[in-house]
Amino acid sequence: MESEIEDDHTWLAAYMSEAWDRHAEEYAAGVTDSIAKSWSFVNDLYAAADVAGTGGEGPWTLPIYGGRPVAHTPDADLRNPPMMYMDPPEVSRAAEFLAGVSFDELWNAVGTRLGGGGPDDPLVRQEYLEHHESLRGFYGRAALSGHAVVKVVWA
Repeated sequence: MESEIEDDHTWLAAYMSEAWDRHAEEYAAGVTDSIAKSWSFVNDLYAAADVAGTGGEGPWTLPIYGGRPVAHTPDADLRNPPMMYMDPPEVSRAAEFLAGVSFDELWNAVGTRLGGGGPDDPLVRQEYLEHHESLRGFYGRAALSGHAVVKVVWA
């Protein structure tokens, strides 16, 4: 099945605004995911999967920073985009990465550098595990359906 998402800023802005209004229902249905405040730390967790010399282009970047910026104007600064669009092949790569990576190995590698009470705090570890499992499920479902993913940072 092809994705119903249109790769157009005007369309995406309206779509995401409506989706945000239904966030609780869509989250419960598994068709959306969100990370409040700690998304850059979740990316840091995944960065532990990077191997020396691969730089920022590995699959570990996909769940948080992956995709292509969708600019709202031709002269928009694409380094600070309002939305990111991941096409279905990128979504599949993110899902494969998340399905294959060990949370425990990532946590052991970078848990001490993440925010909160540190790696020995079971509540902090649990928070990151929940983000990981939620992203794993979300990207897995999107990949199986052949869907694109749109990411928005709501400030």
